[in-house]
Amino acid sequence: MTTHPDRRWLDRAGREIDEEDRGLVYDVRTLVDRRHVLGLFGGLTAAGLLAACSPSPTVGPTPDTTATGTAGASTADGGLTEVPDETGGPYPGDGSNGPDVLDDSGIVRRDIRSSFGTSTTTAPGVPLTIALTVRDASTGDVVPGAAVYLWHCDRAGGYSLYGQGLQDENYLRGVQQVDGTGTVTFTSVFPGCYSGRWPHVHFEVYGDLGTAVASGPIVKTSQIALPKEACEAVYATTGYERSVDNLARVSLAGDNVFGDDGGIHQVATMSGDSTSGYTASLTIGV
Repeated sequence: MTTHPDRRWLDRAGREIDEEDRGLVYDVRTLVDRRHVLGLFGGLTAAGLLAACSPSPTVGPTPDTTATGTAGASTADGGLTEVPDETGGPYPGDGSNGPDVLDDSGIVRRDIRSSFGTSTTTAPGVPLTIALTVRDASTGDVVPGAAVYLWHCDRAGGYSLYGQGLQDENYLRGVQQVDGTGTVTFTSVFPGCYSGRWPHVHFEVYGDLGTAVASGPIVKTSQIALPKEACEAVYATTGYERSVDNLARVSLAGDNVFGDDGGIHQVATMSGDSTSGYTASLTIGV
């Protein structure tokens, strides 16, 4: 797969890939490339690397259910299971694939529903509060000063900065530094389900806020999975019509990102409803 200079995505035969399928194609390619690299280590070294992302078989929700626990399962030494590394996808907006929103004035914010700068467009949708708590996987302690960059698609499945007609928008993206409990809380809208992917939210963890807004070294890149029950309730509301069919064609267990372990360390705990809005909470080990 290649990209055309005007950002069209082409397959090996030179045919243009549909907008809604680009995320799936990119994610599959990225995961295949990553697993190929792991395979080069071989033997015990590869086993050790994979063990860091292996879930405990006795914790967490089963696929396609509403989560009731946290992402980081406790270990015997008081630490947490480290959340798996995942692809940032083709629309990160962090400078690694085209646009870089992280150095823009206004990116540090709690409410990410509207664009900032030249546009003030507000993304419509069912209200969603996202509370992400960052912990040291080895100790379970708060990571003081850590920062989180979070982004996701809009109600129609499009990503700001990249989607057709969305190149001048930067909504549903934001950066925050964790508070004293290690938590960042974003005010957003429930993302849609686009073709080939389970509904999800992307995030990157940085050592501190200055590093994040300078697109510095990333501590962790991963994704949050949204529970099926909440997705079905939201997608039954006006504006999410396309998500109904897309969700029916995917499963958490079969997702190319979450499917390895059913997302047991990445499925958010949900509260609320489709009328007043939901809160998605997740504790991650990094």
